[in-house]
Amino acid sequence: MRVLYLSWRDRDNPEAGGAETFTERTAEVLTEMGDRVTIFTSRFPGASPTDRHGNVDIVRRGGRFTCYPLGLWYAARHRRDFDVVLDVQNGVPFWAPLLARRPVVNITHHVHRDQWSVIFGPRLARLGWFLESRIAPVVYRRSRYVTVSQASRDDLVELGIDADRIDIVYSGNDRPAALEQSPVHDRSDTPVLTVLGRLVPHKQVEIAIDIVAELLPAYPQLRLDVIGAGYWHEALVRYATDRGVLDRIDFHGFVDDDTKHRLLGRSWLLLMPSHKEGWGLTIVEAGLHETPAIAFAHAGGPTESILHGETGLLALNPQQMSEQVGVLLGDESLRSALGRAARGHALGFDWQRSGRALAATLRSVLGHAPRPQQPAGRPRRLRSVHEIAADHREVGEGAA
Repeated sequence: MRVLYLSWRDRDNPEAGGAETFTERTAEVLTEMGDRVTIFTSRFPGASPTDRHGNVDIVRRGGRFTCYPLGLWYAARHRRDFDVVLDVQNGVPFWAPLLARRPVVNITHHVHRDQWSVIFGPRLARLGWFLESRIAPVVYRRSRYVTVSQASRDDLVELGIDADRIDIVYSGNDRPAALEQSPVHDRSDTPVLTVLGRLVPHKQVEIAIDIVAELLPAYPQLRLDVIGAGYWHEALVRYATDRGVLDRIDFHGFVDDDTKHRLLGRSWLLLMPSHKEGWGLTIVEAGLHETPAIAFAHAGGPTESILHGETGLLALNPQQMSEQVGVLLGDESLRSALGRAARGHALGFDWQRSGRALAATLRSVLGHAPRPQQPAGRPRRLRSVHEIAADHREVGEGAA
């Protein structure tokens, strides 16, 4: 297959996140299978207009917003060079069906219903949501969709997209060779919480800062590692200063993979206070180190990357998240049990599997293979952290 990926960022972009990791890793697997892949994306300061990531061709044109019309024009001009177009919709897609004249697969990691108002003013927010919820489903009405979780699939169905046109391809997990056989971590002797991701408003890092401020009297050595870069950094520094905990927070910025894994390995808990996530890649990354995670149930994807009460916890609101953190900081046995299960869960995801699942969808779209079977959902009741801790104690006492 000759595949064109339309994505507003590539992995080298300073603001790259989980969606870009999905694009790059699945593209790598496709090329390993013999397919030819080009990623069209935006430019950023210092970026070259063309590049190669392994066997994947990179074409960079335009900026954050202008890359969209330029990407559509590129797809139209080069339509004879590709068999299928993967149109990554980060709120707004590239509108490839309008001009590509090739089968188009829409890749949506999550629906941005509430994020528009967080990032933009009310007018742009209304326009963005109108384009995402009303116009895009019409433009892509003959396209297959790919998303990364059952929760995101349900959100797309709410927008009127036929469930039979939506395939789920779970994200993989980068596994450093040292982590394949056993976890490698140098756990901190004192409590460390970690937030990993782009520093933008909808990631709600302020909630993690609030948790540090609330729990500091009980855990005076508590620290927070904030890993990632973004335009919201200075606002977070000001917020931490106002809360009086700036000296308890380490802003690491954008880090390399070795540093990222070292920090995840020393952490006691990963926090994902994000308002919305399609999957929650950092959750399974932390799981490789037996570091359990806590996220919001309403975020969507984390309801599958976290198995509540088994590999981590899901919270209904910031107050409950703070309560959960407090319980786990004080219960090493439960925290360790969740961490061990988190590693087992994380090992079930890898990019080879993700790439091959995406390839199966593309081949079915092109009429070369049957539609791949879709995973079944797994509903679960959210027990309180106190119930979970009590059950864990009973199991421990019974074993003793």
